[in-house]
Amino acid sequence: MKRSIDNTAFAVMVLLCLIWGLQQSAMKIVAGSVDPMLQIGLRSGLAAVIVLGLSRVFLRDRWHRGLFLGPGLLVGVLFALEFLLVAEGLRWTTASHMAVFLYTAPIFAAIGLHVAQPDERMAAVQWVGVAITFFGVAAIFVLPELRRPGTAPSAGMLLGDLLGLGAGLCWGMTTVVIRTTRISEAPPAQTLFYQLAIAGAAALGFCALTGRLSFEPTPPVLASLSFQTLIVCSLSFLVWFRMLQIYRSSRLGVLSFMTPVFGVASGALLLGEALSSEFLLGGALVLAGMIIVQSHEWITARRAARAGQGPLCGQT
Repeated sequence: MKRSIDNTAFAVMVLLCLIWGLQQSAMKIVAGSVDPMLQIGLRSGLAAVIVLGLSRVFLRDRWHRGLFLGPGLLVGVLFALEFLLVAEGLRWTTASHMAVFLYTAPIFAAIGLHVAQPDERMAAVQWVGVAITFFGVAAIFVLPELRRPGTAPSAGMLLGDLLGLGAGLCWGMTTVVIRTTRISEAPPAQTLFYQLAIAGAAALGFCALTGRLSFEPTPPVLASLSFQTLIVCSLSFLVWFRMLQIYRSSRLGVLSFMTPVFGVASGALLLGEALSSEFLLGGALVLAGMIIVQSHEWITARRAARAGQGPLCGQT
């Protein structure tokens, strides 16, 4: 039985979402010197080597045999496909649309786990919280465009939106595979290595086929790639997979909606982008949705503790 979300999990997720939000700005700052897809390939490949060394030499993890040609390959392909769909989708649709559709991933994960695992099922009030959170994310990115008069979306934009939705589906299904197959029992570093290695190879291969191999090793580029490789792909992903082993994935997925909020905030601080009223409204909805989901967890845990059914899950 996985744990309900407690104060420690909430604090760790805030930090992880902050890191994941910062990576968008880190990539954008140096996009003129190195293509974002090439950044993904380089950071994933280098992080795969780091994770392998950390797991086998320092942590001395005992990797499970017979996983790569089954769930290991599947999660790696889903992880790689997510990045490829995002990169291709951005050729047709806007970054704001892509962010909205990509962050449908927790919705797909929650639905998949709701069907596959009874202990991951969410109460009706929590589904309301998920909906409010998603509408908050959508408000941040979509309302500014809705306020401007314009024409109907073009066929190209619809295609890009569908690719973004496909990326969100891949991300969500990655979580479902990790939680419902034998790979859930493997060390987090083993799962992460499969994903990083396959994603790195796929992204670099895509860059080679499309001629996106231009690279200028300036200090900002090296600093950005170091942050993405060491902090984002190595440290934060290891912590994330460890969290998936401990806590209920559908609840963690809801908390991940903080990531696009932090992404917009980092854009304002690092890139000089103005904070709009839509951002403030959307951020309030995101927080409201998470509070609804969290409150149900805490209330359920307290009732169980008072009834003598177990310890208070909110205590750490």
